[in-house]
Amino acid sequence: MLLHDKVVIVSGIGPGLGRSIALRSAEQGADVVLAARTESRLADVAKEVTALGRRALAVPTDISDPAAAEHLRDATLAEFGRADALVHNALAMPPIKDLSVVDLDAIKAAFDVNVLGALRLTRLFTPALAASGGSVTMINSMVVRFSQRTMGPYKATKAALLAVAQSLATELGPQGIRVNTVAPGHIWGDSLKWYFGYLAKKRGVDAQEIYDEMAANTDLRKLPEPDEIADAVVFLSSPMARAITGQCLDVNCGEYHH
Repeated sequence: MLLHDKVVIVSGIGPGLGRSIALRSAEQGADVVLAARTESRLADVAKEVTALGRRALAVPTDISDPAAAEHLRDATLAEFGRADALVHNALAMPPIKDLSVVDLDAIKAAFDVNVLGALRLTRLFTPALAASGGSVTMINSMVVRFSQRTMGPYKATKAALLAVAQSLATELGPQGIRVNTVAPGHIWGDSLKWYFGYLAKKRGVDAQEIYDEMAANTDLRKLPEPDEIADAVVFLSSPMARAITGQCLDVNCGEYHH
């Protein structure tokens, strides 16, 4: 029970990693605040959290909206009176295009969620996290470890997020708040399974062949699953990581080394 009676706020609750982070936190003893724009997803995950014997608070939230973000903070403190861990998993995917041609307004929209949204929530929860000696974990991506055509807009937002996390670790450390990053590789969840199935059909091969080709690039010959990434988030949110801050933990089965 690494998070026994802690309150964990997770932004970006969806059917994949956000759900896994919420449920793994609950399994480790935490009450969970669920934030996302899609209310039906929040309700489904909230039921799963309560089935594990923990309390769940679902707060429909667009973190790029200052008023909505403030409401998330206020609702959390009204319900639980504290905040121990903030996990930023919300994502707005910019166009997969070269930086030289991508629409700049589309990049701005991604920055509003991926970077400014994370900063906004951290600032709002700072007093509560300072009171509890809490932590912030920001979900990044292994895209910061390589350069590839058409991935520039996405990498730009995630590289900025990494810089924000490192700077906040320095700024908030004296208040007892730790700030870290988790950078997953390809996540073997529903979206990637669908995509591999699409590629397999297009090439006329079995989906397992696509998986094996991708996994061959990793040391462990497998792709990380949502729960495996969530476990890293739970660790960084727990007292087990009490001396760890300003770090980026890569969870990519050895596809890239850092």
